[in-house]
Amino acid sequence: MKYYIIAGEKSGDLHASNLINEIKKCDAEAKFRGWGGDNMQKSGLELVRHYKDTAIMGFLEVLFNFRKLLGFIKQCKRDIASYQPDVVILVDYAGFNLRIASFTKKNNIKTYYYISPKVWAWNQKRAYKVKRLVDKMFVILHFEKAFYKKYGLEVDYVGNPLFDEISKFKPDAQFLEKYNFSEKPILAILPGSRFQEVKLILENMLRVIDDFPNYQFVIAGVSSLPEELYASAKEKNIKILFEETYNLLSVAKSAVVTSGTATLETALFNVPQVVCYKTSNITYQVVKRLIKVPYISLVNLIANKKVVTELIQHDFTYEKLKTEIQNLDKNRKMIIEDYQNLKEMVGTEGASKTTATLMWKYLNE
Repeated sequence: MKYYIIAGEKSGDLHASNLINEIKKCDAEAKFRGWGGDNMQKSGLELVRHYKDTAIMGFLEVLFNFRKLLGFIKQCKRDIASYQPDVVILVDYAGFNLRIASFTKKNNIKTYYYISPKVWAWNQKRAYKVKRLVDKMFVILHFEKAFYKKYGLEVDYVGNPLFDEISKFKPDAQFLEKYNFSEKPILAILPGSRFQEVKLILENMLRVIDDFPNYQFVIAGVSSLPEELYASAKEKNIKILFEETYNLLSVAKSAVVTSGTATLETALFNVPQVVCYKTSNITYQVVKRLIKVPYISLVNLIANKKVVTELIQHDFTYEKLKTEIQNLDKNRKMIIEDYQNLKEMVGTEGASKTTATLMWKYLNE
């Protein structure tokens, strides 16, 4: 069969690549084309466009780049029409993918959605749109099944693919030696994987460095982003390690993390963290009025309580970040206990395999 897959960011690229590998085990004749990243390409996807070209976030940023985004959407529609896939698989990335779903629905192309858009966070009635446009939905957060049921949509809960990714990870025994770490405990800085995130957040994260001389700060960099985004860190002689996030988390004592998939990854490595987020003021004012959930980090959302501190927008200040990093040691035992409860609540194995098996089954019904 012919599969067209669309992922629009780093985490989606990772999960889609694992899904591709599992689909191959079900379908020996599988052919893959789509939009994504390096991982998907390595797994056998014929890559049309890299997510680094299309990863635009925030209302103001989308507005400024609207014509560019429309051009990408038109290109994607043309490519799908030309490729004539048996199924289009959309991976998260709601703003783009729901527009593609409208196109595939009109053209009677079977459409599956893997990793639900965050419709439960704001504008929840978009769930009706998902129900109308998508043939099958495969969700990775346990509460999403009940959420969609309220809107008359039965979805498949397949577990969270991060558990598989981290369980198969083998730390590099030479990691500390390779990068000449000192004996000081490591505080990992994870500033995000999108251009706007790193631009708005990293410099603020680094303001506290001089207040913690007993830590060595290390940044988890993303190689698909321009190196100049990390210029402020280079000026301070802070280590920047590209594509070494899991090795870094495996040895870190604490972390400061931009809200996103990385917060859950950090929790699964048992690293106490402070979660930060900042966007343009216009985007924040709009989102603040629309948001329907009490937290933004995956850790707190899944636990349905405050496990880690979130410093959002105006709360993301030098003083508050300094205080919360100091509090990590004091609250370490409680945070790690909550992490363990989190793992027991949603810990699953074989999410990618389960999803691929279900997709293959539905495609052959």
